[in-house]
Formats: sequence, structure tokens, C-alpha cells
Amino acid sequence: MRLIITFCCACSLSAAAAGDTIVLKNGDRIAVDSVQEHNGRVEYWVGDNTFTIPKSIVVKIEAGPAARASQPAEIEAPQITVQMAGTEPLLDRVIHNGAVDTAALAAIEAQGSADQAAAGNALAATFAANKNDLIAARQYLDRALHYLPRQPALLENYASVLLRLGLPADALFYAQQAVAADPKSAEGYAVLGYALYKNDRNRDAITALKRSLELSPNDQVRDMLARLERESRTEADFHEQGSSHFTLRFEGSQTPNALRAQILDVLEDDYKDLQNDLGVSPGNIFVSLYTDEAYVDVTQAPAWSAALNDGKIRIPISGLQSVSPQLASVLRHELTHSFIHQITHGRVPQWLNEGIAQVEQGLTTSPYGRRLAALYVSGNQIPLNNLESRFSSYSAAEASVAYAESLAATEYIRNTYGMPDVARILQRLGEGQPIESALRNTVHGGYAELETEITAYLKKNYGL
Repeated sequence: MRLIITFCCACSLSAAAAGDTIVLKNGDRIAVDSVQEHNGRVEYWVGDNTFTIPKSIVVKIEAGPAARASQPAEIEAPQITVQMAGTEPLLDRVIHNGAVDTAALAAIEAQGSADQAAAGNALAATFAANKNDLIAARQYLDRALHYLPRQPALLENYASVLLRLGLPADALFYAQQAVAADPKSAEGYAVLGYALYKNDRNRDAITALKRSLELSPNDQVRDMLARLERESRTEADFHEQGSSHFTLRFEGSQTPNALRAQILDVLEDDYKDLQNDLGVSPGNIFVSLYTDEAYVDVTQAPAWSAALNDGKIRIPISGLQSVSPQLASVLRHELTHSFIHQITHGRVPQWLNEGIAQVEQGLTTSPYGRRLAALYVSGNQIPLNNLESRFSSYSAAEASVAYAESLAATEYIRNTYGMPDVARILQRLGEGQPIESALRNTVHGGYAELETEITAYLKKNYGL
């Protein structure tokens, strides 16, 4: 996700007292200091920051203070970890001293019991997946399925791991096998629904998710279903246009031919640059272009966001006839998130995710460096360990600080150690290392050392 504006003032995370409340058609409420309407737009202020949104997405403006509503999180793939029956007696043999005992696992396999061999490998796979070592988890599940190829829990877990590895076509095959083996598994239909969605089969995905909910209520599945239904309604009459690495979806009457061609050209150029910087080549990437109102309806994103990447890149383009510098910047930012997800399988702290995206789009800390330096020198910055989760629940003022600090941290690492070391941190995260281990194994320090070095970097560059 990309912030609509750049950081305007270094402030603490505490939000200013709200004056009025803007109520949006999607149900969101934005608490603001002041607001006015102008030329079909609603302009509002939070602290020293100014924002504008289309009047068409606003239901009403309520006077007086109100509680700030939380923004919804992006929908993630379900992580299925269904346990096979019969694994408990093997747990202490297979997992001990914080690792998989491969010798014990081989001994279990040598006993000649398919059930025991599959159960032992299933335990090893769950252990590896919980440590985000998805390659090892896949290997153990391969072994387990060798012994019990029709075991539903194994098939469900295998499909889930393949989805996390960014292999949706392979995942769909195993998810279909899972529901065929156990037609009454809510987890099986949940992972099937997400696999269908990742294979661009929304209608079938909706059917699978509804079946999952019939079998067992689940809030994550319900949220995923609601997102898919909104997307399907909005995109029912969309057209498609493709290029080497992208499928562009758009409403024909709202998107000029020249704009579509320019967007694909920009994305393909950015793809090549990001390949060089980050060393991976994601598969086909879906990009949806919306009116402002449709964007808010489909994504339920915070009003301060300019775009969203939830596995698909979603961009509001109302009124544009060609790619503006701002749109080009947004496209590069959101595409960077696709590359990061490919490397880390989604296990990346948000400060690093957003920091790399901002560095790649060409932003620097220089416009607000002195204010940011003062924030760090005073010790009032948001600690990096508090910036690991998504920023979508933040107010606009809070988000501006979170994005600025994320940029400062990533800029420091890039400028001091080089872009290859930034890529190595991502690779180590993708291998299952925790963020502090990935930092220590790359830039030789964890969060405490990094925060101290960022402070010194900002003081040196901005004169404090």
C-alpha cells in the first residue's frame, strides 16, 4: 500500500483530537480536525497534513468529535495446519531440541508402517512451516504423501504451503484433491477457495468459500468471501489487456486506450529494474484499474491510501488520460510489494516492506530529514518492532510517521550496505529467519543497533 501524501511533520504516534467525522459509503469513518468541500472533492486536515478524497464516496460529514474507526486489514491466504490423527505419540521422537530429528524420522519410515511414516513427516512439515521454512515443509509433505497420497489433512496442508510459496496452479490441483478426499472439510474448501481466487477463478472461489462457511463458520473465510463478492460485482463487465508479465483489468468507458498501453509499458520497465535489484521474477501479475468510488468499495482501504496490493495491484485512476508522474510512482511502489512477497512468502515486517517500496519509487528522507532526525534524537520515534504489522489501522497522521520511519531505516541500510544486502535480508526472511536474525546475519546488528545507527545517520545528514 502507498500513502497518498509524503510525511509533513515529525510527530509522536498520538493522534490529534478529532473535530469532524467524514462518513464514507463503505462504512468507514475518518476523524478529522477540519473539513471543507471544493470542486467535487472533500478536503480535510489531520494535524499539519492535508488530504482530498472524491465527494462521490462520501455519505455525510458529521460535526463534532467522534471515535476513530479501525481500518480493515488486507485479506491473506488461509494457513491450514490440520493435524493428522496419530501424530501425538511421535512428537517427542520427531521434534526435540528445537529441530527435526532426521535420523528418528528415517527410523520411523524404516518400520514399514505407512500411517506412521506419513504422520512423522507431517509433524516435521508442520514444524518447518511454523518456522516459515516452506521449502522444507514442502519436502516433508512430499514424503508424507508418498505414503498416504489420499490423506485429506496432508493434501490441505500441501496446498496451503504451495500457496504461500507462490505456486497457485500447483496448489489448486492439491486443494481439489483434498476436497475430493473429504467433501465435509471446511478447511479443505477454504484453501480451495483461495487457490481458485489466486488462479483468477473468482466465481468458483466464491462457491467454495460459501461451502466452507456452511460446514464451519470462520471469520477469515467470511471476510475473504465478502472481498471476492465485492470484487466480482465491480469487475463483472471489466475488459482485459495483457503483456509479458501483467494482466490489466479495466472498465472500458473509464480507461482510455493510450492510458492502458502506457501503464503496461511502465510496469514492464519497472519489472526489469526490480528483477535486477531483488533477483526474482514473479509470475503473471493482475492489475485492476478502478474509479475512485469502485476502488474504495472493493478494497475497503484507508482513505489515505493511493493504491493497494493484496496479491493483485489495485489502482484508482479516475480522470486520468495518461500516466502522470504520481501514477508512475504508485505503480512502481505497488509492484515492488509483489516482488517482496515472492521472495519472503509474505513473512516480512511492514516497515521493511514499505521502506523498500518507497526506496524503489525514488523517495528519500531529505524533504523532512531535520524533523525526522529530531524525532529520533529525542527518542520519540516509533520503535521498529512496533512497525512490523500492517499500517492500515493507523490514522493518516500516524501512517505518515510510520512510512517516514520505514523509509529512513531502509534508506540507511541501502546507502550503507548496498541494495544487494537489502535483497539478502529478504532472502533470509524467505528462508524462515526472524527479522532480527536476518538483520544480524546481513548488517551485523538487530533492532537496537539499527535504531542507534539510523539516529546517527539522520543526525549526520541533516545537521543536528
